[in-house]
Amino acid sequence: MPSRKELANAIRVLSMDAVQQAKSGHPGAPMGMADIAEVLWRDYLNHNPANPDWADRDRFILSNGHGSMLIYSLLHLSGYDLPIEEIKNFRQMHSKTPGHPEYGYAPGVETTTGPLGQGITNAVGMAVAEKALAHQFNREGHDIVDHFTYCFLGDGCLMEGISHEACSLAGTLGLGKLVAFWDDNGISIDGEVEGWFTDDTAVRFESYGWHVVRNVDGHDSEAIRAAIDEARAETGKPTLICCKTVIGYGSPNKSGSHDCHGAPLGDAEIAAAREFLNWEHGAFDIPADIYADWNAVEAGTAKEASWAEKFDAYKAAFPELAAEFERRQKGELPADWAEKSQAYIEGLQANPENPATRKASQNALNAFGPMLPEFMGGSADLAGSNLTLWEGSKGLTANDASGNYIFYGVREFGMSAIMNGIALHKGFIPYGATFLMFMEYARNAVRMAALMKQPSIFVYTHDSIGLGEDGPTHQPVEQLASMRLTPNLVNWRPCDQVESAIAWQDAIERKDGPTSLVFTRQGLQQQARTAEQLANVRKGGYVLSCDGAPEIILIATGSEVELSMQAAAELRAQGKKVRVVSMPSTDLFDAQDAAYKESVLPSAVTKRVAVEAGIEDYWYKYVGLNGAVVGMTTFGESAPANELFEHFGFTVENIVAKANQLA
Repeated sequence: MPSRKELANAIRVLSMDAVQQAKSGHPGAPMGMADIAEVLWRDYLNHNPANPDWADRDRFILSNGHGSMLIYSLLHLSGYDLPIEEIKNFRQMHSKTPGHPEYGYAPGVETTTGPLGQGITNAVGMAVAEKALAHQFNREGHDIVDHFTYCFLGDGCLMEGISHEACSLAGTLGLGKLVAFWDDNGISIDGEVEGWFTDDTAVRFESYGWHVVRNVDGHDSEAIRAAIDEARAETGKPTLICCKTVIGYGSPNKSGSHDCHGAPLGDAEIAAAREFLNWEHGAFDIPADIYADWNAVEAGTAKEASWAEKFDAYKAAFPELAAEFERRQKGELPADWAEKSQAYIEGLQANPENPATRKASQNALNAFGPMLPEFMGGSADLAGSNLTLWEGSKGLTANDASGNYIFYGVREFGMSAIMNGIALHKGFIPYGATFLMFMEYARNAVRMAALMKQPSIFVYTHDSIGLGEDGPTHQPVEQLASMRLTPNLVNWRPCDQVESAIAWQDAIERKDGPTSLVFTRQGLQQQARTAEQLANVRKGGYVLSCDGAPEIILIATGSEVELSMQAAAELRAQGKKVRVVSMPSTDLFDAQDAAYKESVLPSAVTKRVAVEAGIEDYWYKYVGLNGAVVGMTTFGESAPANELFEHFGFTVENIVAKANQLA
């Protein structure tokens, strides 16, 4: 029967062989953490390789994602659909084993990791989801939601600022089923970390409100087991297990050094490592008895079957709750959602009001929130400005998991990556808010949501120089353009309360990626629409006003639609035929077929002016090089909003002048 060390060595040899064959990669972390992984995966982790999506599985996150061969080895050895051919194709085109773990490639990879610190933050989100979901669905004697979130992380994750944001909040929220393993090997790419990382990490996490298990020998299986037992027994706090390891353990000449961090060991060193580990087998050759001891399919299937029996009993006792749980796990919306949400939108159109779109957003939340028990909202310390609290909002706390709203504090980046973790867990629709300017702090988490195609909803208010007196530090200029350039991110900048509600409706219904909702501080006039125009809003761009065959087209978004309608009236008074196109979502408009786009922006009409209080360069794709843009080319200034709009040319007179100058 293989020893624990031999079972861990299977991870080591697969990792060093795959990196060597790829001629790139990071063998050090997988080799150093192999013993910890062997204990966790074989003795504790509840999972089923035959069904990676089992609802009550434990979640495992490799936050130090550069060590991806660790998780690929674990998945392969445990019996997931990741054959040895995929291990051999590590880092190759179209393999299931890319350089960093990518969600949706290999079964069993719970999230995309690589940008350091985001994996542990996703894990915080998953633990939040588990805690809240357990409160909502578990009943006495029926614990159908009862799983842990385990996370491996390294020094790099701890140095990244996002880990401070997320782990601080995790302690505050008392996430007792979150267990993190710190790979304390003292090495990063540049060498020994003592030259640039001297934090007392244990004290830091204790100050966050975590339980900390110190000085665990990461190569001693019994010490690792004792630490995990201690962590699982602490139900009121998340736990950090501090594991002392040797990076590249098993490599006799490169272990303990940055030489094995991010480069292949080399053929000679791999041969020496095989001798050191007493591994007599060739490259990618794992003995049958080691495969047998690793394989978790039978045990995992039995665990899921046992849970299924519990769920059947739960369903018999609480049929409505069981049906609701199944609906939310599938990501389906309530049966009456489409009818009720559309009725609300049609009611808004029939009863014009002129609120700021941030207020229209809150009104939409009050209408949609009661329909959606899966809402999990939040704001980064700006709830009173973002207006993301709705009448049914309740704060989630350490002692009360019944809440559906997270007060994230000033943690924009942490909030956004936590939202991604909540979305990945399933069972909730997460939304979170800040000022549009401060999405800059969160940009990489927004990108990760788009990369993973997760339906996080990012709410951004105070969307332009219309913010006013707070000045250019708070006035977004280039943000919308950069967000629109992000693949798979759908962005909305609505012009009134109707477009705002439709934007929320679209975001809630979207299942294949994130949405940003960009709202104004200032009130906006509601526009008149026919039933056809109302239906076309969700196409991203539509004809709002038109005089037969137009000679001039004005294209606008958000607060500039009202302004463009006023400019159109002035141009019509001059005898011009004008079309006004409202384009609340350029992303959705670009996704329409050619015929629809031509019907909105006929190619024969070359006199076009785009109007938006954002960076002007983006809009030339719609107006052409011969068109004109009323936009921003500089940062803003500190002054009242009306003065700023006049100063930067967002006036009827300037739009009309630009239109009349077109050849």
